[in-house]
Amino acid sequence: MEDQWYLAALLQCRHIGSVRMRRLCSAVPQAQEIWSMSAAGLRGTGALTDVSAEALAVHIKAHPDLPERIAANCMRQNVVMVTIDDPLYPTVLREIFDPPLVLYYHGILVPDARRIGIVGARKFTAYGEAAALEFAERLATAGVTVVSGAARGIDTRAHRGALRGGRTVAVLGCGVDISYPPENKGLLAQIIDAGGAVISEYAPGTQPLPAFFPARNRIISGLSEGILVVEAAQRSGSLITAEMALSEGREVYAIPGSIYSPQSGGCHNLIRAGAHLVASPQEILEEMHLAVPPHRAARTRLTPEEARIYQVLSFDHALTMDEIVDSLPDAVTQSIPLLLLQMQLKGIITENDMHAYRRAERN
Repeated sequence: MEDQWYLAALLQCRHIGSVRMRRLCSAVPQAQEIWSMSAAGLRGTGALTDVSAEALAVHIKAHPDLPERIAANCMRQNVVMVTIDDPLYPTVLREIFDPPLVLYYHGILVPDARRIGIVGARKFTAYGEAAALEFAERLATAGVTVVSGAARGIDTRAHRGALRGGRTVAVLGCGVDISYPPENKGLLAQIIDAGGAVISEYAPGTQPLPAFFPARNRIISGLSEGILVVEAAQRSGSLITAEMALSEGREVYAIPGSIYSPQSGGCHNLIRAGAHLVASPQEILEEMHLAVPPHRAARTRLTPEEARIYQVLSFDHALTMDEIVDSLPDAVTQSIPLLLLQMQLKGIITENDMHAYRRAERN
C-alpha cells in the first residue's frame, strides 16, 4: 500500500486540520508510520496537543482498513488522487497559507494552467447571469481556465459559459463522486468530457457539510491568479473567496451593478476597497498579459429567419416564447421553437430557468 493512501486516511480525522497534519508529517515523514502509532507516540512527536493525539489514535483504531478502502474506492470510480508533493499538483495552490495536502479529481488537472476564479450570488439577476456567461466564455476562449464552485446561481453560469469556449474546473465541498447541488450532475459530467476537472480535498463518498464550503473557497482562490466577483450581496459567501484571494496576493475583480440591486452591494464594497472594476473580459486578459482573441459577432452567424428573432431580443432583458411570438410576423412564428434551439446551439442566445430568452452578447 502506497504511503499516499495512509495520508489520505489520516486526513479523514475531522479533529485534525491540514495545518496540524502538515506539522505532524514534518515530524514523521512517513504517513504509514504515523498510522501505526499509539496516542502516546503521537503526543511524543510534539506536533499535536494531547486532545488531538488522542482523537487521531481513536480514528486510526476505529478504521484500520481505511487506507485500503480509500484506494479501492478511487480505483473503482476512476478518481485520481495527488498529494502536495506530486508533480501534477497545481503549482499556485502550493503557495497559499493552508494548501490541501491531497486532492481528488475526475478529468484532467493541468498543473500550470492560467486560471481565473468566477464566483457570485446564488440568487442572481438577469444582468448577473449575462455577465457570468459572457466573461466566462470569453476568458475560456482566450485559453484561461475558469474555476468556480459548481453552486447554484453565478457559479453554474460561469461553468456553462466557460464550456462554450474552453476548459473549466469545479471545486466541490464534498466528494467528487457526489453531485451537489443534485441538478448539476449533468454539468459536472460535461466539465469532465470537455477536458476540465472536478476536484475536491475530500475523499469520494464525503457528503457536503456547511463547514466544508469556506474551506472549498480557499481552493478556488488558491488555484486562480485572480477572482472575479460577478454579483454578491454585502454578506455573501463570495466575498470570503475574494478576501482569501486578497490575503494571498491575488488580483480581485468586481463587476459593478445597479445601485438599487442588493446583489451588487458586495461588488461595490470590493471596488471601494480597491478591487479592479471591470466592464469587459478584455480588461482581465490585459491584466494577465494575454492576447484578446478575435471575436466574430453573433449577428454575422445568423440566418435571415434567426435575424428576425435576434432583433426582437435584447441582452439585458429576457423574453418568453409568447412575448417573442407577439413581436414577430405570423410567417416566422410557426418555426420559432426550432429557430430558438438552433440559435442556442450556436451560442447566439441563452435560455434561463424561466424559459425566457435573451442575446448572449451585448452587440
